[in-house]
Amino acid sequence: MLTIKYLPHITLLLFAAATVCTAQVDPKWEIHDRNRPVPPVVTPGTASTQEAPGKAPSDAVSLFDGKDLSKWVQKDGSPAKWKVENGYFEVVPKTGELHTKDSFGDCQLHVEFAEPNPPKGEDQDRGNSGVFLMGLYEIQVLDSYESKTYADGQAGAVYGQYPPLMNASRPPGQWQTYDIVFHGPRFDAAGKLTRPAHLTVLHNGVLIQDNVELTGPTGHHVRPAYTSTPEKLPLALQDHNHPVHYRNIWVRNL
Repeated sequence: MLTIKYLPHITLLLFAAATVCTAQVDPKWEIHDRNRPVPPVVTPGTASTQEAPGKAPSDAVSLFDGKDLSKWVQKDGSPAKWKVENGYFEVVPKTGELHTKDSFGDCQLHVEFAEPNPPKGEDQDRGNSGVFLMGLYEIQVLDSYESKTYADGQAGAVYGQYPPLMNASRPPGQWQTYDIVFHGPRFDAAGKLTRPAHLTVLHNGVLIQDNVELTGPTGHHVRPAYTSTPEKLPLALQDHNHPVHYRNIWVRNL
């Protein structure tokens, strides 16, 4: 059972199992063909602990080095206003959401967060934030440890669409991990949807979203339809007026 540490190689194996239904055997190659190109070499990351973040895989893009928010901006493009200290950064309430300067589409995303301790509030007013793929599709961040709310709004939910399969939340103040595999939507030249977005999520090493098909962007009490977008857009973190902590955020383009 994974408690304080997560194991990168186990995480990757679970990702493979969760997304295998989308892979197809390439008919160009015979079984065990020694001329078939081999995969590139990647140095795996190291495990995080409660005391210190782990190291990202060698081909990952680090989005926070523990020192500054130089890879992030406010939604309007102005410098990031969230607070950085002691190797993490903290949501500054009422400053607005952060967006990455760079854009990402299909990706593997790793995020570590810690809920405010001692906890304050209840339901949705308890450590609320969110991770937005392409700035549009939210994985809910919330203190769901021994705290009740609606199922498709608790920690690990694809907000308003899919409750998590399990509640794998740790107590407030402890570092938690989201490992996300995201395949974005595709549109034809006329803007018609040709492939919906899909998400797989592990929360603290537990599979909680199993290659779910998104109905469209995230909405509150509504389910917006897809509209044509580029294949890559900035990632975003939500300011929901709670001082949630973040650290060790990295992304791998797929």
